[in-house]
Order: sequence, then structure tokens, then C-alpha cells
Amino acid sequence: MKARTEALDLSNPVSILPTSVDRTHAVLEGGNDHPVPALSEVEPAAWKEANRRLLAKALGEWCFEEMLKPVQDGEGRYRVDLGSGTSYVFSAKPGAFGWMKVDPASITRSATSMLGNSIAEPAWDALQFLTDAASTLGTDPSTLSTYFLELSSTLAVDAARITHGGSTAAELRALGHTELECHMTGHNWLVANKGRVNFSASAVRRYAPESRQPVRLLWVAVHRGLAEFRGTSQLSEREVLARELDEATRSRFTRVLTSAGLAPDAFVWMPVHPWQWDHAVQVLHAADVAQRRIVPLGESTDLYLPGQSIRTMANVTTPGRYDVKLPLKILNTLVWRGIPPHCTLGAPVVTQWLQCLLDSDPFLVEECRTVFLGEVASVTVRHPYLSKVADVPYQHLETLGCIWREPVAARQDSSERVRTFASLLHVDGKGTAFVAELVRASGLGAQEWLQHLFDTLLVPIMHVLYRYGITFNPHGQNTLLGFDGNDVPRRLYLKDFVDDVCVSFTDVPERGPEPDGHDHVLPRKHPSVIRQHVVDQVFVGHFRYLAPLVSEQLGMPEQAFWKQVRKTILAFHQRFPELSQRFAEYDLLTPQIPRYALNRDRIVVTRYTDRALRHALYPNGFLPNPLARE
Repeated sequence: MKARTEALDLSNPVSILPTSVDRTHAVLEGGNDHPVPALSEVEPAAWKEANRRLLAKALGEWCFEEMLKPVQDGEGRYRVDLGSGTSYVFSAKPGAFGWMKVDPASITRSATSMLGNSIAEPAWDALQFLTDAASTLGTDPSTLSTYFLELSSTLAVDAARITHGGSTAAELRALGHTELECHMTGHNWLVANKGRVNFSASAVRRYAPESRQPVRLLWVAVHRGLAEFRGTSQLSEREVLARELDEATRSRFTRVLTSAGLAPDAFVWMPVHPWQWDHAVQVLHAADVAQRRIVPLGESTDLYLPGQSIRTMANVTTPGRYDVKLPLKILNTLVWRGIPPHCTLGAPVVTQWLQCLLDSDPFLVEECRTVFLGEVASVTVRHPYLSKVADVPYQHLETLGCIWREPVAARQDSSERVRTFASLLHVDGKGTAFVAELVRASGLGAQEWLQHLFDTLLVPIMHVLYRYGITFNPHGQNTLLGFDGNDVPRRLYLKDFVDDVCVSFTDVPERGPEPDGHDHVLPRKHPSVIRQHVVDQVFVGHFRYLAPLVSEQLGMPEQAFWKQVRKTILAFHQRFPELSQRFAEYDLLTPQIPRYALNRDRIVVTRYTDRALRHALYPNGFLPNPLARE
């Protein structure tokens, strides 16, 4: 990791920018503000291509979620008739779970002309499609307008990426975990996956992961009447600060407080995202800033890069230091990206419990070598006024706080590369899938490589699910894969404990005493819902897209792909027959699974209603499970 950090030349942060970006402006140096770098103009052809791809994605996902009703229009051709009087015709390949992979080059749009005749023309405009489909989707003008903003923002980023070009799959193979994150393109299921409501265009250029701009975090001191530090049993508050800040920086911050006549030990120190400080903290907490209950201390010397979630920052100056999860008052991929106080309060407690439980499991530790990246310390700050009012929208209550998480760099082997599960789905500008690049580089056949993937990914997840009734909601960013020097998957890393860990409400003796006997910090759900986390995030959310890529680029038929997944599950069942009752309780092979429609939830169900709590998704129909077939 150290060698890779030096190769990036982080002493000159501009070197991380794509080569096509205008480098006439510097980024933050020595704590001074400079104009953010301006992106080159997006080429018209790139805008059309970005739209064409997103239009195909929208057709596929909205039909999959039954917001639109496709009818067959010839062999491999489908037609969607909209209430606006327009029709879209396209070619698509049916896949697992009733999904169709739409060919972007095949789409045509027909609309009645001024002369009364219907003319079919090549279709590429995703924004036009949204307005054409509005009445059919059943949404309202206010929701449509805000979703239009999210879709347009997504297209702007995608078109800029196409204009500037990008790294090939072979080049991405050489990158470390943090750098690779900055090359990913967002949530594969959600159509408007880079909406980032509240971010300006300049904020996207400065703080979004694809901009690859290093960020220095602002540190603040929050009076202990407002803030509470928590850590695992191994960590004190002073130990966290000594690890995260060098002695010179700690002395500098101390002088800020003492020169103002304030006692440093009367405050909890914590990092704040610079955008959040400017747009949320100084506004919502203006009273506390004015009365010196919140005191800005200055910037840290370390540089950070954001991951795909934007709010989680990885230290690239000193990679062994913690990742930092910070709230951002932006709406992205269905929710406001703050951090609830119950999460900051519960993170170290849940981490301590899980690591004591799972690190004592010989199968996970010795055979699987699974790594659980703990959320080891946190600071909670409640709003002194709004937190006392019932039903205040949660976006206003989650503006200040932080969670420190163990970094990948501190746990990986020297010869190991760690990549997100989601990265396997990435396709470069030449059409090469990252999974295909890794398989070819390994020297293994597709079936053998995939078996390593399935064993590495599914076996630990199934073990935790069946033996303990626990799931990590293993979506593509929470789930990391450790690869050996030949790019073969060898072990699993899991993160995001307090946000996404759920336990079954059934009695599971193996869990032992739980951390929330009185005040619950763990969501408790029916076993079928616990099971659904694995089904949705791994099978529907990732394998649904991975299987076609493997078929197209590695020559392994989709049916063979799903058959191999099923064999992996059954092999686990055979190895641990003592858990047979739980195999039925958390049935992964059931013929039908509930459909949880993510895009429909935003456009039709939840819309943009300002809620007091994060909402729960409810199923919308059922999907055929490809794993149920022999």
C-alpha cells in the first residue's frame, strides 16, 4: 500500500485528476482555498451515449419492477406503450428473476406526428423518456421534477466520464482498494444512482468519488454537553486522537482552544466534512458555533479520498489510519446521507459484540479467514433544539457525528488486493467487464474461478446467516473480496455493522448475550426478511448482472452460472447437516422470492416526502428464483 501511495504522488494532489481535466487551478494546499478545477466541456456525442445507456437501464429496471408493461413485438423484441401516446420498441435478452437486459442500440421511439402518422426514430434521450413515461409511472409533477434533477445529475457525471475516457479494465486491475473505488460508476440497480440532491455542480467536481480530488477534513471541538465519544474496550478517546492526528497537529488544535480561553479537555474533538461544515453545521448549529460550544480547530494534514458512498473517507496520506464515516446533508440513492445518533452510539458496541462472537468461530477465522472491519469509535452530537421535537424530518437530526472504521490497509496481506464485490460488474470504455479481465489474468477457466468466488463470498455469509441468524446486508460496497497475487478471490471482508447488520427475532443460542437487551441497537426481523437481505443484495442485486457478463465475455451460459451457485449452497448444507432446520428457516432456494422495487419506491411510493424516520421498503409482487431449479 505504501508503494502505491507514493506512485500517486500525493504530495501533489492534482496528479490524481484525470488527464483531461483542466489543471490550471490547484486544489487545497496548506489550508488555503483555491478555485476547484473545471471539468472539460462534455462532448455532445458523449451526452448522447450516456443517455442511450441510461435509457436502456431505465427500460430494463422499470419493466423488471412492473412500473412498465412490455409486450412481445417479434423475436427478442419488446414494446412499451405509454399513456403519453408514445411507444418504445427495443431488443432485450431475458435473464434471471424476470429481468431483461436491453440493448441500448436497439431502442426506437414512436410518436404521433403533426400529420397524424406514427414515425419510429432511434431513441437515445433518457430525460425525454422520463417525461414520456410520467403518466404511466403514476407519479406526480413534484416527484417527477425532483427525479428529473437526479437523473440529469447522473447523466452529467456519466457523460463527463465518457468524454474524458477512463482506465481500461487491465489498468484498473493494478489499483488498490481506495483508488479503484474512485473509478466505479455507482449503484447498478438504481437508475438515478448519482442524484446527490443538494450538491452543486462544483461540489460534485470537488467531493464526488469519480472526481478523484483529495480532501482535507476540518476538525472541530464540540463541548461535552453536546457530544459523546464511544469506543471499543481497546480504545480510549486519547488513543483515537493520537492515532488520527500527529503531535504537531494536536498541539496546533490545542492552542486554538487555549488562546480562546477554553479548556481542551472540556471538548470532544472530531472531523467534519468541509462541505457539511459550510452547508449544514454552520447553519443548523449556528447557535452552538456562536457560543463556542462548537469550535473549528482547523484542517488535518492528511488527505482523504471518498468511496462510492461519498460520506466514507479513506486516508491516502497514512493508509493505516481509520476510515472516517461522516454525515452529508445530501439525498442520494433513496435516503439522506446523514448518520443517525443511534448508529454513532451503537457502532462500537455492535462491533465489540460481533468481533467477540465471530472472531471466536474457528470456521470463519481459520478456514474462511473472514475479516470484519469494525466500527471501533464514534462521536454522537444531538441537535440541542430539534432533537426534542417529535417527528422532525431525520435529515435535520443527522448533521453532525462521525464513525471511525478499521481500514482495509491495516488488515490485508502484503500480496493481497482488496476490491469491492460491486467492482466485478464494472465495464470499461472498450466494453471489457472487470470480472472478465480478472478471470483471464488468473489463468483459470471461468467455472473454476467462479467457484473460488462463490466459496469466498457465499460460504461465510451463509455460515453467519444459518448459525447465528445474522446478516450484514451484503451489498456491493459493504462486501469486499481479497484476491491473491493471481487475481483469484480468497477471502471476504465485511463492513457497515451498525447501519446494516440485522438479527432474526427468533431465539438463537449461538448468539449468546446480545448487546441490546434493553435499548435495541440491532434491527430484529423475521427470518424470511433476514434471508431477503442476502437474496436481494447478492443474487438479485449483483448476480443478476454478473451472470450475463460471464455469459457474454467468458462463454459460460447463464443457466450454468446459476446451477453452480445452487451447488455451492447445497454443498454447504451437506457439510453442516446440524443446521438443517435453519436451512428451511432462511430458505435461499425457495421457488419465489418477494420483489423489493427500489426505483418504484422513489418514483411512486415514497417519492420525496420528508419523513421523521428512514422508511422501510415493502414487497411488490414476487420473482421466480433461478436457484430453485435443479
